[in-house]
Amino acid sequence: MQNNTSYDSPSVLITGGNGFIGKSLCAELFRRGQSVRAAVRLENSQVDNIETMSIGDISSDTDWTNALLDIKVVIHAAARAHVTQTNIVDSLDELRRVNVDGTLNLAQQAAEAGVQRFIFISSIKVNGESTVLGRPYTTEDQPAPVDPYGISKFEAEDALRQLADETRMEVVIIRPPLVYGAGVKANFRSMMSWLQKAVPLPLGAIHNKRTLVALDNLVDLIITCIDHPAAANQTFLAGDGEDMSTTELLQRLGGALGKPVKLLPMPVWALKTGAMLLGKGGMAQRLCNSLQIDISKACDLLGWQPPVSVDEALKKTAADFLQKL
Repeated sequence: MQNNTSYDSPSVLITGGNGFIGKSLCAELFRRGQSVRAAVRLENSQVDNIETMSIGDISSDTDWTNALLDIKVVIHAAARAHVTQTNIVDSLDELRRVNVDGTLNLAQQAAEAGVQRFIFISSIKVNGESTVLGRPYTTEDQPAPVDPYGISKFEAEDALRQLADETRMEVVIIRPPLVYGAGVKANFRSMMSWLQKAVPLPLGAIHNKRTLVALDNLVDLIITCIDHPAAANQTFLAGDGEDMSTTELLQRLGGALGKPVKLLPMPVWALKTGAMLLGKGGMAQRLCNSLQIDISKACDLLGWQPPVSVDEALKKTAADFLQKL
């Protein structure tokens, strides 16, 4: 869906403008003719074609005054996802400093500066970690975050909704699952590396269903929410509109890479047991459990449909990976 914003320039501030989501969002908004300002942490970071402003670390003390000048919409994509502490209490405290206190500080200053809409990129982890097969998460489900990151995002959502009730600023919340696309890192990139090297993987008999979201689809949904009247003060779940098992994902990703896929049909119980013994129980849960997402609210309320198919997105992701080898 094309965006028809008519705000005076500059109108959109994107935090985390040089991050995985933020960089792609800046590029697409620039392509559509939207005036954008990117907020980044480090002074020497720049975003191509975009006015870039360094704001340092995000916390309750961050001064956003200059970054918010003439801004009508804030897209808050910056977040702290990982911490080095192994203690869950310490981890949660550190994540709250950025994801809760830092977010609320930005939102309060945005409301005072006359920002009309605040779009918060949250996480499906607010809903939980897994679903029963055939029973996808919806926006009506009671949140059940498990890990510190999910808890911090849930607390930030609550604080933003309260602020929206107290001010004239609209809040839109978007919860994506795993995001993949050109430049993806972490576990998704590791999977591509394994497939590229033709490493046999014991993942040939997993019959779960998981929803992912292509970077291009998430960016399109965010842009749709910039000025769509029906998006005001709503929460949306993001996804590609097609669920896959881990086995199917690897097969289709291997096809995108042009590599034969060597998958061994190890029983799920054996895979989970072996992973637990190796201290990789969490990874096994993500590979084997289902996590389905119902995106019908965004489709029905906004008239939105994911513009890119899974196979198109996998080909784009694989092509970028191969180019950078």
